[in-house]
Amino acid sequence: MTRFARPASIVTVLLLAACAASGPSGPQTGQHQPPAAATDSGITDASYDWHVLLPAPFGTLLKESPLPLHEVLLFNDATTAAAGENKDCFSIDGTAPRFLRQAADQYLLCFDHDRFTRVDASVRLPAVEAPQVFARACALWLKSTASTMTSGTNCEGREGGIAFAARLVRMPDDDSATVSMTLTGAAIREAVEDAPAAK
Repeated sequence: MTRFARPASIVTVLLLAACAASGPSGPQTGQHQPPAAATDSGITDASYDWHVLLPAPFGTLLKESPLPLHEVLLFNDATTAAAGENKDCFSIDGTAPRFLRQAADQYLLCFDHDRFTRVDASVRLPAVEAPQVFARACALWLKSTASTMTSGTNCEGREGGIAFAARLVRMPDDDSATVSMTLTGAAIREAVEDAPAAK
């Protein structure tokens, strides 16, 4: 009886080993997968996703910033004053995040009444490839958001309480172009402005 049981058990062990060696054909749990939108657009570089520019949720207190910051003095024009903005903007002490495959040339985090409400970032790209890069990025951004404006040089939308506005600008006689991105926590700003003044 034992003599006939052994071949069967050997066959079972060999089958199990073959299954383990072949492995599942689908995605492995725990492995990093590109965002669905990036895969659908043929873009797998995470720097195309504007979320990389957000170091913390909008509404975070300045004193709770996860990054070391230093204040940047900005000129507030009449439009900013009329909009009731009381923002203080800061640059990070360190390397700016990569955006559209480049380290951001400008990267400012702005706070309104000490709450994080805005990001201003920009990158410079070769002028010959900038329109294509911008168009592909805009298509990715609008894939899962509500579009408010799109053209060859503007791309705006909203995802939940975050509004984004990107712009492509090429200066005459320049071999590069600038892509600027502004992210605004509109809902947070409104809440801050509507809050009763501290006594």
